[in-house]
Amino acid sequence: MDFKIDKLDGFTLVQVVKDKLDTHVAPSLKSELVLLAGNGEKNILLDLSKVNYCDSSGLSAILVANRLCKNAEGAFVLAGLQPAVARLISVSQLDSVLNIAPTLEDGKELMRKAIEKQ
Repeated sequence: MDFKIDKLDGFTLVQVVKDKLDTHVAPSLKSELVLLAGNGEKNILLDLSKVNYCDSSGLSAILVANRLCKNAEGAFVLAGLQPAVARLISVSQLDSVLNIAPTLEDGKELMRKAIEKQ
C-alpha cells in the first residue's frame, strides 16, 4: 500500500508513505480519494511529509482531492510539504489555491478550524 488512511474526528487523514508521488502512486491515490468522496467524506487532510518528489500526475491527484472537497462544501488541507514538492506547488501557483500547513499537527489544527466554519 502506497498510503495510509485514518478516519479521525470529522475528517479523513491520508498519508502517502512512499517518497515519490508520481505515475506509479498517483493513480491509486486519486482512485482512493474519489472513493472517499463517493462515500460522503468531504474533509480530507493529505500528509505528504514523506514525499520528496512529485510529478504532474501527483499534482493532478492533489487537485482532484481539492476539487472533490470543494464541491462537497468541505475542506482540503495539504500538510508536511518537503522543499522540492513545496517548490513545485509554488511554481505551479497552486500555493494560492490550496490550504497548506507546514506540519501534520498544523494541518490537523487548520482542518479543525475549517470544520468549525462549515
